[in-house]
Amino acid sequence: MSRSVQGPPPRRSTASSADGTAIGYLTTGTGPGLIVLGGALRTSEDYLPLATALTRSFTVHLVERRGRGVSGPLGPRYSLEREVEDLRAVQAETGARLAFGHSYGGLVVLEAARSPRAFDRVALYEPGVPVDPVPTGWMAPYRERLAAGDPYGAFVHFIRGAGGAPAFLARLPHWYLRSAMRIGFRGPAWRRMLPLLEANLAEHEQIAAQQGRLAEFAAVTAPVLLLCGSRTPRGTRAEFGALRGTLPGAALETLDGLGHFGPEGRSAPVVAERVRDFLL
Repeated sequence: MSRSVQGPPPRRSTASSADGTAIGYLTTGTGPGLIVLGGALRTSEDYLPLATALTRSFTVHLVERRGRGVSGPLGPRYSLEREVEDLRAVQAETGARLAFGHSYGGLVVLEAARSPRAFDRVALYEPGVPVDPVPTGWMAPYRERLAAGDPYGAFVHFIRGAGGAPAFLARLPHWYLRSAMRIGFRGPAWRRMLPLLEANLAEHEQIAAQQGRLAEFAAVTAPVLLLCGSRTPRGTRAEFGALRGTLPGAALETLDGLGHFGPEGRSAPVVAERVRDFLL
């Protein structure tokens, strides 16, 4: 009876970034090296289904971005460039020439890809590259609620003000949403998000700081696959179209039935299939 050939067991490693911050990552699978970078309010655990689906074709290096898990804190001089340095540190340790980024992680990957010959190919799912003006009015009250020890109140300011919530949700009173969240947000996903609320603010401040830089991403010469979900609002999908028009070697595809969190959970294999087809 023949046995199925299994790859090496997953292993956890740490890279040292330029400022000395430790950046943890999980390596699993066999094949060309692929770095996976996740978004805001997410840990590497949220991308395990995606990594698992990709291990049949790649050696996946799933990064725990700074401020999460075994990785070091954001630090007092946090910026997008620190994140790029973290990515480069993992790349230096692994030799990976392929990259996938989701949301804020997509912005980090694309910023790193502006350097010549940084990657051979890049796949992105709804990268956080601002095209239209970024809402920032929620940031001050969000910071105030965090300082007051009110994470639910802070999160309500985020979902109502950051622009991603359905219109009906944004119209509900703050007190009502906060009360509903205290009842409904108690599971493992919320417990993983709680320690990331401060990082969420810092990362969205960095997204806002990139406003007006769209043309600079024309420096990316690696082939890029831009993926978005059909359930993502039309205006946001139009921004990805503008980004595709800026990148010299980019293709844009819409995946039916998916939203912004397509690379997570049960829909992860759908995203993995398109990423695999493009990167190989």
